[in-house]
Amino acid sequence: MLTLLILHRLPEWNMNLVQRIKYIHPLKALVYGLVGTVTYPGLAIFNRIRIEGTEHLRKLPRANVLFVSNHQTYFADVITFLHILCAVKWRKQNRLGIPYYLLNPFTNIFFVAAEETMNGSLISRIFKMGGALTVKRTWRSEGQDVQRNRDESDTQKIDQALNKSWVITFPQGTTKPFAPGRRGTAHIIKNNQPVVVPVVINGFWRAFNKTGLVFKKKGVNLSIRFKEPMVIDYTKSVDEILEQVMDAIEQSKKFMLHGKHHLINLKDK
Repeated sequence: MLTLLILHRLPEWNMNLVQRIKYIHPLKALVYGLVGTVTYPGLAIFNRIRIEGTEHLRKLPRANVLFVSNHQTYFADVITFLHILCAVKWRKQNRLGIPYYLLNPFTNIFFVAAEETMNGSLISRIFKMGGALTVKRTWRSEGQDVQRNRDESDTQKIDQALNKSWVITFPQGTTKPFAPGRRGTAHIIKNNQPVVVPVVINGFWRAFNKTGLVFKKKGVNLSIRFKEPMVIDYTKSVDEILEQVMDAIEQSKKFMLHGKHHLINLKDK
């Protein structure tokens, strides 16, 4: 009877078994509990995490919320998001503290990830069941530059998830700093008109390797800052919306000119 009730509440579009698991709360909570327990020491014990702006999350609607963020590792970034959202559910503000929040985690969240990344290892496949909306990159595949059209089914996954939940996406689609944003994010914003919450992270590239699953260095200051929801004119063009998003996550050209590497170069001159 419980199984029938759970399946009845699943979205109506066609899904395979793995996709269905992402919408079953007890199984998703189990994945978050396992992943959270393993990753907590790396965020809050071996390194130091500073969280800002969680007060902006308190009054968000239950659905159609899109978090946009810069990207530094494949997994550590989004796992940190999940820790923080779970902590906020337990009324913690700008801190993680003791991770008892993993006993009843916040699961009304999905995250956009490259399909080849999520299929790369056993760990990533397990994490995939925690809410990954896998998409095919239109510009890169298996380490090679490619050019292909956006898959409409990928867009539909994100649209459907926003209709019922919150979604995390990384507009640059790469861990390379100041890489250009991808227009797909702006299309999603224009079409769905979600509440858009910009997030700026730092320090993860110093602490972890590219996957975010192996330490490079301990004792690093990690930071994650949630900004106020953006004020967006949805009638603007896709390019204008994308430019506004890239400014909000501090990855546009004007922020690149204020980066530490740029100041060092000026000093050398």
